[in-house]
Amino acid sequence: MNLILFGPPAAGKGTQAKRLTAERGYVQLSTGDMLRAARKSGSELGNKVAAIMDSGSLVSDDIVIALIEDALAQNKSASGFIFDGFPRTVAQAEALDAMLARHGKPIERVVLLEVDAGKLLDRVAKRFAEEGRADDNPVSFKVRLDKYFAETAPLLPYYEKQGKVRGVDGMANIEDVAKSISAALDAR
Repeated sequence: MNLILFGPPAAGKGTQAKRLTAERGYVQLSTGDMLRAARKSGSELGNKVAAIMDSGSLVSDDIVIALIEDALAQNKSASGFIFDGFPRTVAQAEALDAMLARHGKPIERVVLLEVDAGKLLDRVAKRFAEEGRADDNPVSFKVRLDKYFAETAPLLPYYEKQGKVRGVDGMANIEDVAKSISAALDAR
């Protein structure tokens, strides 16, 4: 099964993706990790990625799709893929769907981690105070959260029209969220 874990920063997508890779044998495709790995690889595509990143520009959707396609080819025996950080726009979703259709491996489920933005801000502020994670700085986190709601959240109707979205309570404890995700994945 191919799926997207959907939700704002700090909703728990990474935590749940790790569980799914361990429990179900899915491969997590994090576009950020893939771009960094391509850059280090020294391949032709990696050199292209490095030049774009070094210039401060955003890597094009075509390059990200090529990286995803390469990851699919390298992990043919995977029981499914979890898309992390991609797609972020309708154009990216359409490009991903077209590429996956060529491989006969469509996105089957979009799991929306439903969260309360105010409580997320509190969670991140507490984590920042306790752990000092730079990406949890409440001021920068608020910018990331606003960007998610302005740019990425509008992608949700694209998948809702396809009947692929299943919402789960992302504010529950980790175990309960995992159980809800499993139920959402197993439901037909």
